[in-house]
Amino acid sequence: MTTGASKSARTAPLDTPTDLKPNAVKDIAGALNIMLADMFALYLKTKNFHWHVSGPHFRDYHLLLDEQAEQIFATTDDIAERVRKIGGTTLRSIGHVARLQRVLDNDAEYVTPLDMLAELREDNKELTARMRETHDLCGEHGDVATTSMIEVWIDQAERRTWFLFEASRRREG
Repeated sequence: MTTGASKSARTAPLDTPTDLKPNAVKDIAGALNIMLADMFALYLKTKNFHWHVSGPHFRDYHLLLDEQAEQIFATTDDIAERVRKIGGTTLRSIGHVARLQRVLDNDAEYVTPLDMLAELREDNKELTARMRETHDLCGEHGDVATTSMIEVWIDQAERRTWFLFEASRRREG
């Protein structure tokens, strides 16, 4: 490849063909990129708590958080590839994630295990509500493929919320 051809290839637009209207691509790609940033932030927070959990329920919490982090991370590629399939562009850096994320970081030196579970439970619950909004947006634009994918992610987030809730319940009686 010549230098000129190489430079041209670097500046060529990503022009993925789609039947979605340009405004639909812009709206959906934007919403999915925000969701993707939230997923990366939630993944890292879940791993942070996985690495730093302690106490008598260490093994159970450690394994639960690792399982949840793996599930969250697995969705990131699906989200990013969906953005590309419809002709959008996606996140390019950690800085880009930081600018878009709505899931708050937790840089505390120590967090109690029950506080970890409660915080992640609320994060997943809020993520579910935001995914429903994105689902509605995709539906308005007739993007049934993205809506069906989001339905699966909503179910996964609801399951994570449920498990975090049950794992953090105080013993009755």
